[in-house]
Amino acid sequence: MEPASPGHRRSGPLGGQGATRSEQPWGHHILIGVFDSGIGGLSVLKALRQTLPQHDFTYVADSGHAPYGERDEAYVLARTRAVSDWLIAQEIEALVIACNTATAAAVHLLRAAHPGLPIIGLEPALKPAVSLTKTGRVGVMATRSTLASAKFRALHASLEQSADFTLQPCDGLAGAIERSAAGEARAEVKALCAQYITRMGPFGNAPGEIDTLVLGCTHYPFVAGDIRQLVGDGVQLVDTGEAVARHTARILAETAVKNAVVPASRPGAVALLTTGDPALLEQAAAKWLEISATAGHLSI
Repeated sequence: MEPASPGHRRSGPLGGQGATRSEQPWGHHILIGVFDSGIGGLSVLKALRQTLPQHDFTYVADSGHAPYGERDEAYVLARTRAVSDWLIAQEIEALVIACNTATAAAVHLLRAAHPGLPIIGLEPALKPAVSLTKTGRVGVMATRSTLASAKFRALHASLEQSADFTLQPCDGLAGAIERSAAGEARAEVKALCAQYITRMGPFGNAPGEIDTLVLGCTHYPFVAGDIRQLVGDGVQLVDTGEAVARHTARILAETAVKNAVVPASRPGAVALLTTGDPALLEQAAAKWLEISATAGHLSI
């Protein structure tokens, strides 16, 4: 998990298109913006809603421009700025970048541009994995872009004396998981998981085996069952969703947002938006969040 920028929410929209906060139908609950390159960030949104059920969320899936993980850093930065600017224009009180690749490329620049807005990013959970491993071997599944980023390389370098890391770029896996939400590509997902797990080496609890596996992309928790079948029950799977949710709650408590009055008449609401196919996002939300919601389309 990437630490959040400090400070208080500035008042008023900061530019962009779409309805302002006062025009939103869900009233005056605290509004948290969440976005990912696609549907993977729903794994983070699920944890956020469990931890902060009284708040409202606007989730943007940039599926029309995905996958980020196989794009260059300039492209990821441009898309992250575009989506973030749109969300900030909705008068959000906090922004969660539910994408490891986007965090690595852009979080420092977004914080510099918006110093009054709490911005929470993600990073692969290498630090928790180091504390969990007993064999001293940790596997990391992530996108190629995340693994190549300066931010990840610095994190890895700071910990490489603490564990033996096996880094596995998982080309195509996030895209296949996106398609599987609509009932397609299940065979492809299973084949890719098997391919990458096999490349990483032996898993287990014996000396020399990988006993802790970091799921370094928000899409991957949705196929944790497939991964579990391949690595066995004794291997610990680590992702960042719950940790990010807890950290977001702490950040909100430390800022002016804590003084907001939250009505008790109803739980928080969720708005789903995508630059891709709304039906795909609706299907993913129904499958993995167990919510029925109509997704809107964004042209940004």
